[in-house]
Amino acid sequence: MFKKRPSPTGKRATAGRAPDKPGPTSLQRRRGIQSVDVGFRVLAALAAEPEAAALGTIAKRAALSPSQAHRYLASLIASGMAVQNAASGRYELGPQAIQIGLAALARTDVFAEADPAIAAFTRDTGRTTLLAARGPLGPTIVRWHAGARPIITSLSVGSVLPLTSSATGFVFLAFVSDDEVAGMLKDEPKRRPAVDVGAVRRKVRAAMYATVDEMLIPGLRAVAVPILDIQGRVALVATAIATNAFSRQEDAAVRDRLQGVCKGLTERLGASWGST
Repeated sequence: MFKKRPSPTGKRATAGRAPDKPGPTSLQRRRGIQSVDVGFRVLAALAAEPEAAALGTIAKRAALSPSQAHRYLASLIASGMAVQNAASGRYELGPQAIQIGLAALARTDVFAEADPAIAAFTRDTGRTTLLAARGPLGPTIVRWHAGARPIITSLSVGSVLPLTSSATGFVFLAFVSDDEVAGMLKDEPKRRPAVDVGAVRRKVRAAMYATVDEMLIPGLRAVAVPILDIQGRVALVATAIATNAFSRQEDAAVRDRLQGVCKGLTERLGASWGST
């Protein structure tokens, strides 16, 4: 009896079917994903620059060598995600990147983003916090998150806050155009505190917050922080309020934390923090 000779591959061949082609190795798949990651790093480096940037600047920000950055930039230019100025040789975001960014912004609901973030801030700090938007009558409270200790006040959702005697109002004054300020103040009640509006605007823009201490309501102090849109205008204002039941020694830490939350929300909207 003759023994059957095994096939050269050690496996029974299938008639009429070509052998399977080897698929990409796990290393090759990892390299493909890594290339996408690096490409996004280069895009992020372009987006982080306030103006068109040189190759060396982009490479440094993206943690790449200039030759590596140049190769990725060439691909991004080919796809419309980046452009290079022919005269200066500098690079910036291209029309395709801008279109994608605008599409993402159009899908972003600032209130839907801000409300849970401010709710978490209230839970963590215990401070009552409100969100205000610009309404037809002035800064209007659109959300009220009650803190760990109740605050007795006439303010509630729907209340309109004054521009010249509230921390919230100061922030709204700071982040609108000069022409808008005049119109907003015209609608303010005639009996209002004498405030140097120009000084308030400069101070708030420099500090990125405003505070009042028993100015609007006796026994209450407040710190307000802007959430800016892509044009550097105020989209919402988050304001934390406190009574004397809260230690004043904690106010600076609470303010810094609220600024961190609002900075993150501002950047989520595609805006720059503190650039106005």
